[in-house]
Amino acid sequence: MKIYAKELKQHLNEEIEFSGFVDSIRDLQWVQFIILRDSTGKVQVTIEKSEEKNKELVDLVSSLPVESTVKVTGKLLDSPKVKLNGMELIPTNIEITSKSNNELPFNYKKIDGVNLDTRLDYRFIDLRSDANILLFQVQSLLVKYIREYLYQNDFTEIHTPKFIATASESGAEVFEVKYFDNKAYLAQSPQFYKQMAMASGFSKIFEVAPCFRAENSNTSRHATEFTSFDVEFSYIDSYEDVMNLEAEMLTYALTKVKEEYGTKIKETFGEEIIVPTLPFPVMKLSDVYQELETRYNYKVAPEEKTDLTTEAERLVYKLAKEKFNHEFMFVVDYPADKRAFYHMRDENGTLQGYDLIWRGVEITSGAQREHRYEQICANAESKGLKEDVKFYLEFFKYGCPPHGGFAIGVDRLTMLLLNINSIKETEFLFRGPSRLTP
Repeated sequence: MKIYAKELKQHLNEEIEFSGFVDSIRDLQWVQFIILRDSTGKVQVTIEKSEEKNKELVDLVSSLPVESTVKVTGKLLDSPKVKLNGMELIPTNIEITSKSNNELPFNYKKIDGVNLDTRLDYRFIDLRSDANILLFQVQSLLVKYIREYLYQNDFTEIHTPKFIATASESGAEVFEVKYFDNKAYLAQSPQFYKQMAMASGFSKIFEVAPCFRAENSNTSRHATEFTSFDVEFSYIDSYEDVMNLEAEMLTYALTKVKEEYGTKIKETFGEEIIVPTLPFPVMKLSDVYQELETRYNYKVAPEEKTDLTTEAERLVYKLAKEKFNHEFMFVVDYPADKRAFYHMRDENGTLQGYDLIWRGVEITSGAQREHRYEQICANAESKGLKEDVKFYLEFFKYGCPPHGGFAIGVDRLTMLLLNINSIKETEFLFRGPSRLTP
């Protein structure tokens, strides 16, 4: 069983085997130092050149390229003089398990000036950096604690199909694929199946899975494939129940991430994890635009006020901090005709949904869903979708409780948490209009 770097303190003064990448080599007159790393940390290997028994090791290390992988057998000593964690490994044997080429495509430890596309072409090299290893450890932890919050609140995790038979939500934004002798489409979201679970009596469900959007968009926050964290639950009284659950969920997860990784995030990314207070502030869309005009002289044409512009989202973050001393803001009262047909409207036609803005970017569109059969049929028909979503409308024909939900993009959430410039850097492998490899 491999001993990881974070476990080494438990093995001081023991004969051990340690495997990892060769991070660096210092070959001095009387001694060689090798720094080995794995995904949890680093350790120094020290070889005294003056000792005859070390001659083979010295010769091996002298021709060993960095980024090779090795297995080192030796004694782990407590050495306070060693700056790297106060310990060193004195080897009796070094086995090269793989040998790197002498020159990397770029120096992943110094990426200033390295083109992002070059980094993505060699993503397997780019991901070796300490910052990237930490980024995905943080992302993993974020997902873990969102899951944990939901499990603690009796949610069931489900897995819905990604092949769908009709281009249902927006035909222009789905990928068509050959499915034996038929056409199929990659799902934009699990929305219809989340609601099917509500009609099935599941009450509370969530899913973490890929979603696909055929949007020819090259912004810093869009991707054609991304990981979505979807939540849906029944027996709600209004969309405010959905907002409250999401706020509690995010607060729980951010609290846990700060406890476990707050210091490392600050050291590596220079970002302080700010745990939000409850409740999150809420403003109507019309009031938001009025405030933006009054405070920041931001004006848009009336026809643009049916949604938040990119600049308005950015200013909402500033507004939330100035007006409420908060990082998050819910924006409500969007025009119903601009939203999906399955979002509920009240008796006045007002949309029963919201957007959640964090750090100047929309991270969630949530809503109470329409669950009444006659009404959802009418909504679909008004959008010209009734035949396309016939299978979906069947879900509501035999009873379905009031319900609602939301979705969060995991990659976008990570980007905002760590103040990363582009979603391309927070996806393990980015997919966009011009990138399908590696």
